Parts: sequence; C-alpha cells; structure tokens
Amino acid sequence: MSNQFSYSPKGVCSRKITFELDGNIVKNVAFEGGCHGNTQGLAALAEGMNAYELVKRLTGTDCRGRGTSCPDQLAKAVTEAMREISKK
Repeated sequence: MSNQFSYSPKGVCSRKITFELDGNIVKNVAFEGGCHGNTQGLAALAEGMNAYELVKRLTGTDCRGRGTSCPDQLAKAVTEAMREISKK
C-alpha cells in the first residue's frame, strides 16, 4: 500500500516535493519549481529506489554553499515520511 507525501523544502528553489512510499520503495517523485532538468533527473533516479539508500546517498548534498540542495531536501522529506509511517 502506497502512502502519499508532500513536503515544503527550505533553502532551495523548488517549492514543493511530492512522492509516495510503497513500503520502503520511493515512487512518483515530483518537484514544483527548481531547476527543471535537474529535478526531473533526480526524480527519475529516485524512482524505485529503497528509501534508506536514497537518504544515505543524498543527505548533505550542497548547492552553491546553501548548506542544502534539492537532493538533500528530498532526503529530508523521505526521512520525515518514514518517521511518520513508523508512528502509525
């Protein structure tokens, strides 16, 4: 059963990240705003990835000295979603 999530990123150009978690598998990632080509590529790479592996790979990615990036914000969103699921 898939759970849908929406996340408002902070410190980056994108305004919203939506995705689903089907167990530990990330699906249907979409970014609103941001660098279209980069966010499309990131979403395609994340499709079908294990959530724990995604978080491990993307956490801490920096964009132009901001201390975060769209990949880092996706990792934060997935981490938050996994915490929410574990509380159920």
